[in-house]
Amino acid sequence: MPVTTVDDDAIEVVACGSPLPGHQFRVVDESGREVPERRQGRLQFTGPSATVGYHENARATRDLFDGDWLETGDLAYVAGGEVYPTGRVKDIIIRGGRNIHPHELEAAIGNLPGIRRGCVAVFAAAGPGRADRLVVVAESREEDEPARDRMRRGIEAAAVDIAGIAPDDVVLAPPRAVLKTSSGKLRRAATRSRYLEGRLHESAPALWRQLLGLWLSATAAGLVARTHLMLGRAFAGYWWAVLLALALVVWPLLIVLPRRAWRWRVVHAAARAMLKVTGTRLTVSGETVPERGAILVANHCSYLDSLVLVAALPGETAFVAKAELAPQLIAGTFLRRIGALFVERFNDARGLGDMDDVIAAARAGRRLAVYPEGTLTRRPGLLAFKLGAFAAAVAARVPVVPVTLHGTRSVLRAGQWVPRPGDVQVTVGPRLFAEQDGFDAAIAIRDAARAAILAGCGEPDLSGEETLLKDRRTTSRPASPRSGAA
Repeated sequence: MPVTTVDDDAIEVVACGSPLPGHQFRVVDESGREVPERRQGRLQFTGPSATVGYHENARATRDLFDGDWLETGDLAYVAGGEVYPTGRVKDIIIRGGRNIHPHELEAAIGNLPGIRRGCVAVFAAAGPGRADRLVVVAESREEDEPARDRMRRGIEAAAVDIAGIAPDDVVLAPPRAVLKTSSGKLRRAATRSRYLEGRLHESAPALWRQLLGLWLSATAAGLVARTHLMLGRAFAGYWWAVLLALALVVWPLLIVLPRRAWRWRVVHAAARAMLKVTGTRLTVSGETVPERGAILVANHCSYLDSLVLVAALPGETAFVAKAELAPQLIAGTFLRRIGALFVERFNDARGLGDMDDVIAAARAGRRLAVYPEGTLTRRPGLLAFKLGAFAAAVAARVPVVPVTLHGTRSVLRAGQWVPRPGDVQVTVGPRLFAEQDGFDAAIAIRDAARAAILAGCGEPDLSGEETLLKDRRTTSRPASPRSGAA
């Protein structure tokens, strides 16, 4: 898990935990694409408690949903599988391409001398265009004009310090000018209406200045949003173009090279080149990877996982893959040429025979790689581990090595084909040996390997949530407990 630092000026955000069983949430950007961890966006969720819409209001219902996802109206980010709400979408002020959270600025201004604490409202003054003007209304009993000037300068300095931009208008209003609910919550919308109606005893800037400021802000904010969208699409196009170019070079070499060791060198070099050329920084830490005679088990976060493992692990590794890939022309041929083993997940008789091949390969000294979760989901979290790989390790008398992947889900999430820039980490855990033979030994090393990966991946434990099995894209049939294939 990457090391994080805390800035002295950081703002605390309270976590609201993981979703209830049967529910999922996600955070999306302006274009509706899911964002990586610790990136703010619109919070959406789906699950049995979601509303079906507004009564006899089809238009409002359409605006409430993004496909199957319900818009909460909140801004949030996700970290470690938990959601951190940061504010309401309607309260966020977009000014000069910046997103300003009113409550942060209100709290800081309320601590200034002469300002009534809890009686500050920061809002956007709507007007022509899409951008907002930043307005601060602060209650004060001070009547001395030099003192009021100092307060205005203090408010402007606080806004620049927190939001990076000075307010368009600062109103020092008399007590009770900032409206509140009966429970003491700020009524920003109502206060804004009073401001626009001129009922706060302060004159607004000239109309031409308001219009010019709104136009400039709207133009800048629109330009920033379009630039971010175009850059994201350009990176995704570049990413896939690099992958295709490398595939056109690697594929013929895999077909013609006679030795599997040579083919693995080509694949390893291509995987490292893919990460380097796309700016994806790879960090490998932990123990030394055994060169032979071991079963590596890793968490499955993304379609990118295997590429990262190939780049991170020196030498040859035989991936244990699901048998459905074997007949496929491209995937099946590629996997066979690099020595992958295929395991049947749904036919117990064939699955037992395939697991015998896995055991034989491990006994022969080959290094195997398995995703014991058996599938991957778009939701952060570690699923329950299947027992097959661990039973094979006990039978072959070889160690199990837990390998933790971090960051691949943010780069390329399940169900999406638009990669994002990001860093990935691979942590190799200590070798785990079975102390005895049999079923109990397999369970013991399975639990030990899963505990090591769960501690390092920074994602929640999803082993008890059976509803996540619905996320599978390949089939609705249950997987055989004997299989540990990817």
